[in-house]
Amino acid sequence: MEGAVEAPDEQTAVQRLRNTGVIPLQVSRPKEDFRSRLALRSARAELLVFTTELSALLGAGLPLDRSLNIISEISESKEMRGVITAVLRAVREGSSFSDALQKHPRVFPKLYVNMVRAGEAGGVLDVVLEKLNEFLESSKELKDAVVTSMIYPAIFLFVGGISILVLLIFVLPKFSALFTEMGTTVPFMTRLVLGISTTLRDYWWAVFSGGAAVGMIAWNYFKTPEGKLQGDRLKLKIAGDLITKIETARFCRTLGTLLSSGVPLLQAIGNAREVVSNQVIANGLAGIARGAKEGKGISAPLTQSGVFPPLALSMIKVGEETGQLETMLIKVATTYEKNLRVALKRFISVLEPVIILAMGVVVIVIVLSILLAILSLLELPF
Repeated sequence: MEGAVEAPDEQTAVQRLRNTGVIPLQVSRPKEDFRSRLALRSARAELLVFTTELSALLGAGLPLDRSLNIISEISESKEMRGVITAVLRAVREGSSFSDALQKHPRVFPKLYVNMVRAGEAGGVLDVVLEKLNEFLESSKELKDAVVTSMIYPAIFLFVGGISILVLLIFVLPKFSALFTEMGTTVPFMTRLVLGISTTLRDYWWAVFSGGAAVGMIAWNYFKTPEGKLQGDRLKLKIAGDLITKIETARFCRTLGTLLSSGVPLLQAIGNAREVVSNQVIANGLAGIARGAKEGKGISAPLTQSGVFPPLALSMIKVGEETGQLETMLIKVATTYEKNLRVALKRFISVLEPVIILAMGVVVIVIVLSILLAILSLLELPF
């Protein structure tokens, strides 16, 4: 017999198989290839659609299992359809909805599961799903705004880089042959540029291999905790204001949504801290749960951490004093998401001239080196 069994680890899988009366000969985790990773990302992207449809069906009065069955039939994603079917099967076998979702962490993140669990405990699952829908929509809009703003600079940088490589590899070697036939000494700048061109043309495989090796080493280093921390510090130095606004909006919206859904404060703080991607800021938020546990609230520990802007801290403090913390956190997130769009436009308006200037300087150096060599051949003053 061959098959698959859902379990958190191999030991649990072996035990479950033995409980069914069979003797397992070999148990191993399924290997994730590139296609399976793309499938998981596709299913994760369908999470907003799933939440919207489930919220609408539950709001219409349909039971959970009937709603999941309908969504599994109408889902356009094959991968998401399989996940929903597995969740439906677990629910019909007696598992709670949150526990069934927890078995698919690559599709349903921890904060999603915790909010669903809070909705189940309070009997307001449909309301919590509406809040989750709003949260996912806001997160998607924020992510789309960042990605859209970076498309044009990325394309410009790519096209400019290709143009410079064409100059160095295909155009300059023709001038190099001309200067060699003339047998005259060319200026130092021309020799330097022609040397770079010759190296790229004759040893492109070594340059490519060396660049790939350096890239792999850097990639592996930045995946380590220390490397990620150093990389996040560098990001803060380059675009600190932009990153701070992103993380402030992300943390406040997550925490506010969790609190308004009935998740306990300490658990909500832990979940909200996990969505902060920058490790420097996340480390600065480490003492918030401890401060809240000691009765200091969250505004004082946040102020001591020094990672959030003063306006956000003031608004959070007011919300805490008035007993409307979750409402004020959502307002902070909304405010900084609007500020982020303005900051993104400002950042792009500065980044584009910098890229143009850098590309222009490289092209001018190449053209000037050729012009100096031609003038030296003609023995004209420059």
